Amino acid sequence: MTQLAAEASQRTRRVARTRRYLMCPPTHFDVVYSINPWMNPDKPVDGALARLQWDGLLRAFLALGHQVEFIEPLPGYPDMVFAANGATVINGKVLSARFRYEERAAEGPAYLEWFRARGYETREAVHVNEGEGDYLHAGRYLLAGTGFRTDIRSHREAERFFGMPVAGLRLVDPHFYHLDTALAVLDHDQIMYYPGAFSKESQGVLRVLYPDAIIATEADAEVFGLNAVSDGRHVLMPPSATHLMDELRERGYEPIGVELSELLKSGGSAKCCTLELRAGRS
Repeated sequence: MTQLAAEASQRTRRVARTRRYLMCPPTHFDVVYSINPWMNPDKPVDGALARLQWDGLLRAFLALGHQVEFIEPLPGYPDMVFAANGATVINGKVLSARFRYEERAAEGPAYLEWFRARGYETREAVHVNEGEGDYLHAGRYLLAGTGFRTDIRSHREAERFFGMPVAGLRLVDPHFYHLDTALAVLDHDQIMYYPGAFSKESQGVLRVLYPDAIIATEADAEVFGLNAVSDGRHVLMPPSATHLMDELRERGYEPIGVELSELLKSGGSAKCCTLELRAGRS
């Protein structure tokens, strides 16, 4: 961390803000196909442990005072637990997900119906996008991933619908197939990310937009330390990302370790399980 960042940490008191989240119980969670490098159908999955770990994440949110709503999981869709992929929600407007792989195709309409039934302003996506897996709201910008899942044409669709500038970022390492595996938004103008997951051009964009970003190591990224959820002060994340936790503490954040090792067998952790319901500007 730079001296400037260290001094800023001493001056800044991080402030948590109550959030509303949507989660999906891992009732049908399993690994029965492979659509990313983390998934191995031959590797046993402990469904009971996955539920216990997911419950731990839920309890952590509730203990921090956050509000959580739930969507009913569909039988036959083991990855529906990863609610972040289901849509993108900004200022009460919802852009539906349109999944690249057939194995998850029905999840997009299921999440869209949940929002429609509750009166949200919705748009059914034209181009492939995988919700907050590849769209992260960071202050004035909507950071938008592409390269493995979300179609770059979706970036323009999102920009028009949400009425805010989109900063496109190209992912180049298949282990970090979604933006939320390689970058986390901590607050309005603060992020953390792993440079090696991005193209050289996208690394340059991030350096310009977020010059004081926390830089994760490859080891941090490999244990999904960047698949984290922040309320502006508390950061829920895998406890094995020890270096990243130390960096967060130095910047005035309070990292909270949440073990989700069973869900990581499908390539997801805390952020993947969490879709923020943004009713107004955050």
